[in-house]
Amino acid sequence: MAQTDDRPLTLDDLTGYFAQGCKPKSYFRVGAEHEKFGFQHADRLPPPYEGEHGVHALMLGLQQRFGWEPVMEGPTLIGLHRGGANVSLEPGGQFELSGAPLADMHAIDAETRGHLDEVAAVAGDLGLGYLALGFHPTVTREQTPVMPKGRYAIMRRYMPLVGGQGLDMMFRTCTVQANLDFASEADMVAKFRTSLALQPIATALFANSPFREGKPTGFLSTRANVWTDTDPDRTGMLDFVFEDGFGFEAYARYALNVPMYFVKRGDTYIDVAGQSFGDFIDGKLEARPGERASIKDWADHVTTIFPEVRLKSYLEMRGADSGPADMLVALPALWTGLLYDDAALAAAWDLCKGWSAEDHVASRGEAARHGLKGKVAGRSMRDVAVDVVAIAREGLQRRGLGEEVFLAPLEAIADSGVTLAERWLEKFNGPWGGSVQPIFEEAAYF
Repeated sequence: MAQTDDRPLTLDDLTGYFAQGCKPKSYFRVGAEHEKFGFQHADRLPPPYEGEHGVHALMLGLQQRFGWEPVMEGPTLIGLHRGGANVSLEPGGQFELSGAPLADMHAIDAETRGHLDEVAAVAGDLGLGYLALGFHPTVTREQTPVMPKGRYAIMRRYMPLVGGQGLDMMFRTCTVQANLDFASEADMVAKFRTSLALQPIATALFANSPFREGKPTGFLSTRANVWTDTDPDRTGMLDFVFEDGFGFEAYARYALNVPMYFVKRGDTYIDVAGQSFGDFIDGKLEARPGERASIKDWADHVTTIFPEVRLKSYLEMRGADSGPADMLVALPALWTGLLYDDAALAAAWDLCKGWSAEDHVASRGEAARHGLKGKVAGRSMRDVAVDVVAIAREGLQRRGLGEEVFLAPLEAIADSGVTLAERWLEKFNGPWGGSVQPIFEEAAYF
């Protein structure tokens, strides 16, 4: 139900925002997103926004050479768009591709590699490289530049009030994500429950961030560990998803209770961090007295919620470290194989349907610290991962498009039980001689 007048939003309106995503299976698409760390070859520090070798110059180069259109916030260039895809800036200058909704993994592979080729062509002229890791291996928070986006200034002020590592999440992490569709509320529920329960398995398979400020952290996914201490109001494993009666309304009620960050009016972000969206609906928001929230405000608010799986008008898989190009395609391949084939979805749910709320929380921590050597509900994560990847392969094979080839890197990791993070640690403790600096060559996209 859409809001069409000045009346207050109702719970039906809020629920309808999610329900509008339902579509026939023939219309299903997959969107892939990934972030990457920029570094200056001269000093290996992140590039600033300004300057002839900065992030702004990189975006201008992409715009001029490859036909991207600018995304502006007032007079400031903050992103690019082209043909359903977007390039955007994360708080510390991490460069993100949010891909177009595409029909298959071959298209996602072409999009991803084409983007990396374009960035390489422009970045090379600017003396910049880009790293395929989940957490920055060397820089401190103080060394990280701040991108000129209004919402990030609000988040920077608020994050330290609600968690110990929120600023690390903003400035020093990179992820790879996949966005998938659902046909109905029941289909959404099945996909949400299965993908949320198995998200720590993805975290383990993609673990690729064992360093912080030049030293091992004791975690194979430092990025995943950061998320455990960011903001408990808007992160985590969402126990209510597994409860009887879960659906669009239950998620809307959850989102309604998450404190706000901002209200956006034009290009201006108004700081309302910590205030209630319910008060906004009632016209009682302190910063906007008498003004009532619109459905656009609700859509903005939903983007400030960061659980391991997020519901919008589609489902976002959010549990993986960024990595090399083949892993950027392996992530959407994994979730497409698991969630877009009915038999695969049922088999995947059978793996995890008996896990308790305590298992969900514990597995998240196990995956961050131990990767595939962690445990979940008495099983090794490696054993579960082998099953998960095999189910995904069968799901992709039944699609008949030859997409299963993109699972090869995950099959190798699951079969060996050795993550990318552990391979970096082997080198750190061996040929690198206790220095992390060689990672700037070995983990670079170009």
